[in-house]
Amino acid sequence: MTVIEIKNLCKIINKQTVIQDVCVSMQSGKIYGFQGINGSGKTMLMRLISGLIFPTSGSIEINKKTLGKDIAFPDSIGLFLENAAFLDSYSGFQNLKMLASIKNKIDDAQISDTLSAVGLDPADKKKYRKYSLGMKQRLGIAAAIMEKPDIIILDEPTNALDADGIALVKKILEEQRGRGALVIISCHDLFILREMSDEILLFDSGRISAHLYAPDFQDQ
Repeated sequence: MTVIEIKNLCKIINKQTVIQDVCVSMQSGKIYGFQGINGSGKTMLMRLISGLIFPTSGSIEINKKTLGKDIAFPDSIGLFLENAAFLDSYSGFQNLKMLASIKNKIDDAQISDTLSAVGLDPADKKKYRKYSLGMKQRLGIAAAIMEKPDIIILDEPTNALDADGIALVKKILEEQRGRGALVIISCHDLFILREMSDEILLFDSGRISAHLYAPDFQDQ
């Protein structure tokens, strides 16, 4: 069981408050959707949960370990945040193999399986610089899920994907939830987010303006 406890979280950057008194609890086996306009705070909260930046005040606890105090980063996390950075001269498989070599938790067969799962051909020698935006999105998702982390954070994973691609993302998220991952996603399209999420957090000016549960939005 993975539990994230966020308590009275605030973040100030250049004298501007970008996260204001956020309190929320999340647990494994659920998909949490973040929704709000650009600059509303959803991506900033993802950065904070990932340990990429530290809060000005308040705390983030992951399984009772405080980020920035007990641990620098979550122990097990897969992250696709904004524009993924891959090596232009490497193929999709080569990029993932390089990332996988950091922890050596998965082998080539598992990398290939992950690429296939997101709709990419693991045998494709095409260099990343020649990828379409949709292919880049799929590779970013693959990098986040390939090691089966406890926490998965995907920022706008459906961006640039067609209807089939969106359906594939939904299937992938359901599989990750089914194995017990705690999944956090953002999406500008509230209709798509409703289809994918168990709970939705609406952001406005750095605050959580509403916390919706499946019964509240599935019939809307």
